[in-house]
Amino acid sequence: MSFDALIHIPALLVPWGVLAATLAAFAAWAGTGIARRLLLGSGVLDRPNARSSHEVPTPRGGGLAVVSVVLMLLAAMTGAAAFGLAPPVTPAIWMAAALVLAIVSFRDDVRPLPAGLRFGVQIVAALAALPPILAIGPVTQGWLPVWLDATVAVLAWVAFINFFNFMDGIDGIAGVETVAIGLGIAGVGVATGLWAWFGPGMVLAGAAAGFLLWNWHPARIFLGDVGSVPLGFLLGGLLLMLAAAGFWASALILPAYYLTDAGLTLLRRLARGERIWQPHRSHFYQRAARARGDHAVVSKAVALANLGLVLAAWAALLMPVAALCAAALIVAGIVLWMTRA
Repeated sequence: MSFDALIHIPALLVPWGVLAATLAAFAAWAGTGIARRLLLGSGVLDRPNARSSHEVPTPRGGGLAVVSVVLMLLAAMTGAAAFGLAPPVTPAIWMAAALVLAIVSFRDDVRPLPAGLRFGVQIVAALAALPPILAIGPVTQGWLPVWLDATVAVLAWVAFINFFNFMDGIDGIAGVETVAIGLGIAGVGVATGLWAWFGPGMVLAGAAAGFLLWNWHPARIFLGDVGSVPLGFLLGGLLLMLAAAGFWASALILPAYYLTDAGLTLLRRLARGERIWQPHRSHFYQRAARARGDHAVVSKAVALANLGLVLAAWAALLMPVAALCAAALIVAGIVLWMTRA
């Protein structure tokens, strides 16, 4: 998919995007209920341990429903695009890669796989899915040679997948983040007339909203790696597309809280010599949830901060430097609130 292919489509697509998000929300809500019963019957449970943020065994694998809904709707949009009924959307290779990641991740949910194998599959998926991004333009805005730009894009993509996975540690937070980034990407698509981002953003946001009805504190089911890994892959790819198209500030702002919390926590753990691939409870949001004794309060705070980041990402289309400064203040504020919880 070339940048020229991201054609302007009349605003009549907005109601269709809202309809797609509503359909995604309802299907994800219904599908998660079915998945919950199946997972309970199969004994696929996340049992509390010293590193857990929950206190009772809870089904793990709600991403089975969420990812299935997202991929089916994206495939339907791709089919519509083939007949000229919609703009080009998610490349087919992305959907195939997300499906492979979901299968491997669900196997890891049921019985843990070696970290090296999981990372290897993620790297292969990012490499296979990279060409549609590079066809739009250089992710680093031409600051690096082509080969190094591609290397940075793959590493950033894999890092984002794992950051997104690491941050799924309390009730509601992954759903809140997916809704925010999805709506942010959709809004950039509307504002720029690049409608290829509108549909996927709305579908991801809608599916996450439907899942949140089950995952809000106290959660009745968890997303699991089967959900967080493919969702991180799809969201990360869309953010890289924004950067490749020149909207690098928006691409940095939308996930800014997640990147900051995960990045600072990673650096602290490396400094302590910990094995960074192992579960832990040292993220800022996890410490705040323990201190306040309420996941919902923390997830609401993250939602509020993300609202500010979405607005900043849209403002970045006109004032990138000012928007980046505003985003930095928002992220600093939420992290400071968490440390003082």
